[in-house]
Amino acid sequence: MPLRRVLPGLLRDPARALVEFGERSGGEVVKLNLGAFRPFLITHPEHLQRVLREKSDNYVRAGDGLQWRPLKRLFGDGILSDGEHWTNSRQILQPLFTARRIDGLVDRLAVAIEESIDELAEPARSGQPVDMGKVQAQVVCSAIMRVFFADRISVPDAMRIMEAQDAIAWSVMPRILLPWAPLAAPMPGDRTFRRAVQLIDDLLLPTIRAARDTADEGADDIISTLWRGRTEDGGRLDERQVRNDTVAMVATTTETTISVLTWLWPHLEQNPEISTRLYEELDRVVGDQPVRGQHLRELRYTRQVLDELLRLYPIGWLFPRMAVEEDVIGGVRIPAGSTLVVSPLITHRMSQFWDRPEVFDPDRFRPELVRGRPKYAHFPFGGGPHQCIGMHLFYLEATLIVATLLSRYRFRLSRPAVPGIKVAAALRPLDRVEVTLRPVAGVAA
Repeated sequence: MPLRRVLPGLLRDPARALVEFGERSGGEVVKLNLGAFRPFLITHPEHLQRVLREKSDNYVRAGDGLQWRPLKRLFGDGILSDGEHWTNSRQILQPLFTARRIDGLVDRLAVAIEESIDELAEPARSGQPVDMGKVQAQVVCSAIMRVFFADRISVPDAMRIMEAQDAIAWSVMPRILLPWAPLAAPMPGDRTFRRAVQLIDDLLLPTIRAARDTADEGADDIISTLWRGRTEDGGRLDERQVRNDTVAMVATTTETTISVLTWLWPHLEQNPEISTRLYEELDRVVGDQPVRGQHLRELRYTRQVLDELLRLYPIGWLFPRMAVEEDVIGGVRIPAGSTLVVSPLITHRMSQFWDRPEVFDPDRFRPELVRGRPKYAHFPFGGGPHQCIGMHLFYLEATLIVATLLSRYRFRLSRPAVPGIKVAAALRPLDRVEVTLRPVAGVAA
């Protein structure tokens, strides 16, 4: 795909341009001409399975790659990198995110979410509109800081970190769109990036250092677990890697849920038949009780709604990889050192793999349809060894938030339009989503 067809679209509307690249490719492996930088675009589920799973050792997260190079200045080496650092961090953190452990925490999360949603009672009574992005940030931070960080990080500090992460997500976009630019060359956003990273370190480093003194007392919060964990050679992580992994885990356990759910409310407003089915399921399963763990397994349609939301707005929209050795994918030679662009945002919206891909339709995820679909047609959390360890947490946390909110309130949007997509380090809604809430009579608080 020549530069004259690639670059203007990327600069004008990156999300739309990327999906158009996928459509033009027809699922074939193509090379994008970005001047000095010419990555291969991989969109077909069979090819994705080869890259992310079957030959994952040959396709690594590039230290100077398309997306990681600018973000590495925030996250460093650890759970979001590759190689030895990733192996050690993954080994230490994985036990905290097994399905069995997360299921054991569900009622603690449910209570924390419920208490945070209690604070919406006053704006609901007065008819005052609320910003759902801010509401979700407050709810998620309250729950995650209590359950996964043992309240070591206060909710106000967590909210300040969320704001800093949002600033970082925007500030790195010039470097993601111009990946060949050297880090030493000044670019728009650099000053904002440095200030935001400094704020995060100022808030987290004292907490991280204080946790080191009590880590061996057996607390199972994320920071204590990182200090206590053992690497493959029997050693312990140094302060820098504990810092890197703490910053990464604060981001991945909060920001993604907040962003994705913001698109839910306008889609429900525009699709009354979907919202009616969702309300009916919640009335039948939850009724006037507080939402708890025993309800979640029965909220099957709610899960379909979340899967469709993740199809359109995947947790990770870009997974660049670098080929260690030469390979052949779909008949195309991939030289060693090549960069590959892997994007759920693209594959999830390609008409070759999805009927009417622009339409919000949770029925795509009926069990019989999921069974007949290629695994890597829907991969919002990545795949293979690097699949996000927080996947089960997202589904549990998002289901609790949606079920608790909609079992207690009905809502009306100030503006019913579905926001467009701002492409940043993570996907963001183009506009705020404001709603007016109305209490549902008879619901237990």
